[in-house]
Amino acid sequence: MNEKEIITFRAYGGCYASRNNGAVEGAKKGAVAVVIRSINLAHDDHPHTGGMTYEDGVEKIPSAAISTNDAEYIRTKYKSQRLRLLLDLNCQTLDPKPSHNVIGEIRGSQFPNKIITVGGHLDSWDIGEGAHDDGAGIVHSIEALRILKSLGYRPKHTLRVVLFMNEENGNMGGTTYASWVKQREEEHIAAIESDRGGFSPRGFDVDGSQYYLSLLKSFMPLFEPYELYRFEKGFGGVDIMPLKEHFQDIALFGFVPDSQRYFDFHHAATDVFEAVNKRELELGAASIACLIYLLDKNFTIPQGTKHRQRK
Repeated sequence: MNEKEIITFRAYGGCYASRNNGAVEGAKKGAVAVVIRSINLAHDDHPHTGGMTYEDGVEKIPSAAISTNDAEYIRTKYKSQRLRLLLDLNCQTLDPKPSHNVIGEIRGSQFPNKIITVGGHLDSWDIGEGAHDDGAGIVHSIEALRILKSLGYRPKHTLRVVLFMNEENGNMGGTTYASWVKQREEEHIAAIESDRGGFSPRGFDVDGSQYYLSLLKSFMPLFEPYELYRFEKGFGGVDIMPLKEHFQDIALFGFVPDSQRYFDFHHAATDVFEAVNKRELELGAASIACLIYLLDKNFTIPQGTKHRQRK
């Protein structure tokens, strides 16, 4: 990963293709296996796993990630001596089994058929507990609505929490949810996702029109005293992204915490409950609750736009 990138997700985006496509590109060049340095900025002994793909018509060869420390060891040794690497892998793809999204909501008092969704995903890579990816997002989403409910707040729009299944291995939870709400002929006006860890909140990205970016930026003065300063056009989240295929002009908001430590834990055995700081997690949940409140109070459809399902 490029250490010069202050936003570590950009660094991740710049090199994750080596993991995702490495086996295909390696096989095309005659490789018998592919081994990559874990996509991580820290120097540690923990391999970081993740999704990878094969391509029809291209030989399927083994692919593995090794820890950054082991990668450094190999890099220094291979220059001076001949090395042999033994791969002993037992990973496999099993047949799919039924799984379920978990959904709860607070019905809107004025616009019950207009929905604001907030969520994260339940599944994680099995070498860790998935505490930051994405247990934190699950807690953020549930806690945000619990905060509003405990204050006695009655939302104008329906506020829905969705705990998505199967983001890590195909995003079937997100795509199925989007199809499900279309079949129900529901009107979704906005969605919020937390899938970047449970670290100190820094702001929100929005995937949507200039109108929604301006709306988000109008909230900045309210968040700045709490050191949230990033309100930019960007990515909403993998789970909520399929909603764009079914709804015109929907606004997708992505929770943005501090990213410097996220890839120390991402898809690794270190992603455990003890790695999450309680205060940081609470601050993130409170920030999302505030965004939900502000959207519920201020959200309007841009003039001249019909907010409807796509044909």
